[in-house]
Amino acid sequence: MDSVPRSEVPEVPELSAAADGAAEARYLPDTVRTAAKILIVGHFAVGKTTFVGTLSEIRPLRTEEYMTQAGAIVDDLSGVPEKTTTTVAMDFGRLTLSDRLVLYLFGTPGQRRFKQLWSDLARGALGALVLVDTERLEQSFEVMNMLETHRLPYAVAVNRFDHSPVFPEAEVREALDLLPATPLVICDARDRTSSARALISLVDHLLTLDQELV
Repeated sequence: MDSVPRSEVPEVPELSAAADGAAEARYLPDTVRTAAKILIVGHFAVGKTTFVGTLSEIRPLRTEEYMTQAGAIVDDLSGVPEKTTTTVAMDFGRLTLSDRLVLYLFGTPGQRRFKQLWSDLARGALGALVLVDTERLEQSFEVMNMLETHRLPYAVAVNRFDHSPVFPEAEVREALDLLPATPLVICDARDRTSSARALISLVDHLLTLDQELV
Protein backbone atom coordinates (compact mmCIF):
# COMPACT_ATOMS: atom_id res chain seq x y z
CA MET A 1 0.00 0.00 0.00
CA ASP A 2 1.05 3.60 -0.57
CA SER A 3 2.58 5.83 2.09
CA VAL A 4 0.47 8.69 3.44
CA PRO A 5 1.71 12.30 3.11
CA ARG A 6 1.93 14.23 6.38
CA SER A 7 -0.78 16.62 5.17
CA GLU A 8 -3.32 13.79 5.10
CA VAL A 9 -3.27 13.10 8.83
CA PRO A 10 -6.74 14.40 9.80
CA GLU A 11 -7.85 16.60 12.64
CA VAL A 12 -10.29 15.13 15.15
CA PRO A 13 -13.51 16.44 13.50
CA GLU A 14 -12.58 14.71 10.22
CA LEU A 15 -11.71 11.55 12.11
CA SER A 16 -15.14 11.43 13.72
CA ALA A 17 -16.88 11.72 10.37
CA ALA A 18 -14.73 9.03 8.77
CA ALA A 19 -15.10 6.69 11.70
CA ASP A 20 -18.86 7.11 11.88
CA GLY A 21 -19.22 6.26 8.20
CA ALA A 22 -17.03 3.18 8.51
CA ALA A 23 -18.93 2.02 11.56
CA GLU A 24 -22.20 2.20 9.63
CA ALA A 25 -20.81 0.29 6.66
CA ARG A 26 -18.81 -2.22 8.73
CA TYR A 27 -16.40 -2.45 5.80
CA LEU A 28 -13.45 -0.35 4.77
CA PRO A 29 -14.07 2.28 2.08
CA ASP A 30 -12.66 1.41 -1.34
CA THR A 31 -10.48 4.51 -1.11
CA VAL A 32 -8.33 3.10 1.75
CA ARG A 33 -4.79 2.50 0.51
CA THR A 34 -2.82 2.34 3.75
CA ALA A 35 -3.20 0.23 6.90
CA ALA A 36 -1.05 0.47 10.01
CA LYS A 37 -0.78 -1.81 13.03
CA ILE A 38 -0.57 0.17 16.27
CA LEU A 39 -0.01 -1.22 19.78
CA ILE A 40 -1.84 0.23 22.77
CA VAL A 41 0.37 -0.63 25.72
CA GLY A 42 0.78 0.15 29.39
CA HIS A 43 0.96 -1.41 32.81
CA PHE A 44 -1.80 -3.40 34.48
CA ALA A 45 -5.16 -1.60 34.85
CA VAL A 46 -4.13 1.61 33.07
CA GLY A 47 -7.13 1.67 30.70
CA LYS A 48 -5.97 -0.07 27.50
CA THR A 49 -9.17 -2.07 27.00
CA THR A 50 -11.28 1.04 27.58
CA PHE A 51 -9.14 3.04 25.13
CA VAL A 52 -9.48 0.49 22.31
CA GLY A 53 -13.20 0.11 22.93
CA THR A 54 -13.74 3.87 22.92
CA LEU A 55 -12.07 4.37 19.55
CA SER A 56 -12.95 1.21 17.64
CA GLU A 57 -15.48 1.71 14.85
CA ILE A 58 -16.24 -2.01 14.89
CA ARG A 59 -17.21 -4.15 17.84
CA PRO A 60 -13.86 -4.63 19.61
CA LEU A 61 -12.42 -8.05 20.22
CA ARG A 62 -11.74 -8.51 23.92
CA THR A 63 -10.12 -11.39 25.78
CA GLU A 64 -11.01 -10.40 29.32
CA GLU A 65 -11.40 -12.93 32.10
CA TYR A 66 -12.51 -12.52 35.70
CA MET A 67 -9.67 -12.25 38.14
CA THR A 68 -9.46 -14.94 40.80
CA GLN A 69 -7.87 -15.25 44.21
CA ALA A 70 -5.03 -17.19 42.60
CA GLY A 71 -3.93 -14.06 40.78
CA ALA A 72 -3.85 -11.90 43.89
CA ILE A 73 -0.17 -12.64 44.50
CA VAL A 74 0.89 -11.37 41.05
CA ASP A 75 -1.67 -8.68 40.17
CA ASP A 76 -1.20 -5.50 42.20
CA LEU A 77 -4.62 -3.89 42.69
CA SER A 78 -3.22 -0.86 44.50
CA GLY A 79 -5.15 2.15 43.26
CA VAL A 80 -7.68 0.02 41.34
CA PRO A 81 -9.42 -2.12 44.00
CA GLU A 82 -12.64 -2.15 41.95
CA LYS A 83 -11.01 -3.97 38.99
CA THR A 84 -12.51 -7.46 38.50
CA THR A 85 -11.35 -8.50 35.00
CA THR A 86 -8.07 -8.55 33.10
CA THR A 87 -6.96 -8.98 29.48
CA VAL A 88 -5.32 -12.36 28.95
CA ALA A 89 -4.39 -12.14 25.26
CA MET A 90 -5.19 -8.86 23.51
CA ASP A 91 -7.79 -6.27 22.63
CA PHE A 92 -8.42 -5.50 18.97
CA GLY A 93 -10.17 -2.61 17.27
CA ARG A 94 -10.19 -0.69 13.99
CA LEU A 95 -10.20 3.05 13.35
CA THR A 96 -10.42 4.74 9.94
CA LEU A 97 -8.50 8.01 10.25
CA SER A 98 -9.20 9.27 6.74
CA ASP A 99 -10.50 8.02 3.40
CA ARG A 100 -7.00 6.58 2.74
CA LEU A 101 -5.69 5.51 6.16
CA VAL A 102 -6.92 2.87 8.61
CA LEU A 103 -5.37 1.88 11.92
CA TYR A 104 -5.62 -1.57 13.48
CA LEU A 105 -5.35 -1.24 17.26
CA PHE A 106 -3.89 -4.05 19.35
CA GLY A 107 -4.13 -3.69 23.13
CA THR A 108 -1.52 -5.72 25.00
CA PRO A 109 -1.85 -7.42 28.40
CA GLY A 110 -0.28 -5.44 31.21
CA GLN A 111 1.01 -8.20 33.47
CA ARG A 112 4.54 -9.56 33.33
CA ARG A 113 3.32 -13.16 33.05
CA PHE A 114 1.92 -12.37 29.58
CA LYS A 115 5.24 -10.98 28.37
CA GLN A 116 5.64 -13.85 25.88
CA LEU A 117 2.78 -12.43 23.83
CA TRP A 118 4.69 -9.23 23.14
CA SER A 119 6.93 -10.69 20.43
CA ASP A 120 3.91 -11.84 18.44
CA LEU A 121 1.91 -8.66 18.94
CA ALA A 122 4.88 -6.42 18.15
CA ARG A 123 5.58 -8.16 14.85
CA GLY A 124 4.59 -5.81 12.04
CA ALA A 125 3.60 -2.96 14.36
CA LEU A 126 4.55 0.53 13.26
CA GLY A 127 4.58 2.06 16.73
CA ALA A 128 2.87 2.16 20.12
CA LEU A 129 0.87 4.47 22.33
CA VAL A 130 1.87 4.06 25.98
CA LEU A 131 -0.89 4.77 28.50
CA VAL A 132 0.36 5.82 31.93
CA ASP A 133 -1.17 6.69 35.29
CA THR A 134 0.56 9.45 37.28
CA GLU A 135 -0.12 7.54 40.50
CA ARG A 136 1.90 4.54 39.22
CA LEU A 137 4.46 5.99 36.82
CA GLU A 138 7.18 3.60 37.97
CA GLN A 139 5.17 0.69 36.55
CA SER A 140 5.60 2.12 33.05
CA PHE A 141 9.36 1.59 32.86
CA GLU A 142 9.20 -2.11 32.02
CA VAL A 143 6.67 -1.43 29.26
CA MET A 144 8.83 1.24 27.64
CA ASN A 145 11.90 -0.96 27.98
CA MET A 146 10.12 -3.69 26.02
CA LEU A 147 9.21 -1.20 23.28
CA GLU A 148 12.82 -0.12 23.03
CA THR A 149 13.90 -3.77 22.91
CA HIS A 150 11.58 -4.26 19.94
CA ARG A 151 12.74 -0.92 18.48
CA LEU A 152 9.21 0.45 18.32
CA PRO A 153 8.79 4.24 18.44
CA TYR A 154 6.10 5.45 20.80
CA ALA A 155 4.14 8.35 22.19
CA VAL A 156 2.96 8.61 25.79
CA ALA A 157 -0.57 9.46 26.91
CA VAL A 158 -1.37 10.21 30.55
CA ASN A 159 -4.75 8.62 31.18
CA ARG A 160 -6.49 11.03 33.53
CA PHE A 161 -7.94 9.04 36.44
CA ASP A 162 -10.11 10.88 38.95
CA HIS A 163 -7.92 9.86 41.88
CA SER A 164 -4.52 10.41 40.25
CA PRO A 165 -2.34 13.44 41.05
CA VAL A 166 -1.75 16.10 38.40
CA PHE A 167 1.85 17.11 37.63
CA PRO A 168 3.34 19.59 35.16
CA GLU A 169 4.37 18.08 31.84
CA ALA A 170 8.05 18.74 32.54
CA GLU A 171 7.90 16.71 35.76
CA VAL A 172 6.18 13.78 34.05
CA ARG A 173 8.78 13.85 31.26
CA GLU A 174 11.57 13.82 33.79
CA ALA A 175 10.01 11.03 35.83
CA LEU A 176 9.61 8.85 32.72
CA ASP A 177 12.99 9.91 31.30
CA LEU A 178 11.43 10.74 27.93
CA LEU A 179 13.40 12.06 24.99
CA PRO A 180 12.47 15.62 23.99
CA ALA A 181 11.02 14.35 20.69
CA THR A 182 8.71 11.80 22.35
CA PRO A 183 5.13 13.14 22.34
CA LEU A 184 3.44 13.43 25.74
CA VAL A 185 -0.28 14.18 25.86
CA ILE A 186 -3.16 14.04 28.34
CA CYS A 187 -6.20 11.92 27.55
CA ASP A 188 -9.31 10.36 29.00
CA ALA A 189 -9.63 6.80 27.67
CA ARG A 190 -13.40 7.04 28.09
CA ASP A 191 -13.70 10.03 25.76
CA ARG A 192 -13.53 9.48 21.99
CA THR A 193 -12.21 12.91 21.03
CA SER A 194 -9.57 12.92 23.76
CA SER A 195 -8.42 9.40 22.86
CA ALA A 196 -8.35 10.28 19.16
CA ARG A 197 -6.07 13.24 19.80
CA ALA A 198 -3.67 10.98 21.68
CA LEU A 199 -3.60 8.48 18.84
CA ILE A 200 -3.12 11.20 16.22
CA SER A 201 -0.13 12.49 18.20
CA LEU A 202 1.47 9.08 17.71
CA VAL A 203 0.68 8.96 13.98
CA ASP A 204 2.08 12.45 13.54
CA HIS A 205 5.23 11.38 15.43
CA LEU A 206 5.68 8.34 13.19
CA LEU A 207 5.42 10.52 10.10
CA THR A 208 7.94 12.92 11.60
CA LEU A 209 10.35 9.98 11.89
CA ASP A 210 9.90 9.45 8.13
CA GLN A 211 8.41 6.02 8.59
CA GLU A 212 6.06 4.76 5.92
CA LEU A 213 2.59 3.67 6.94
CA VAL A 214 2.27 0.36 5.15
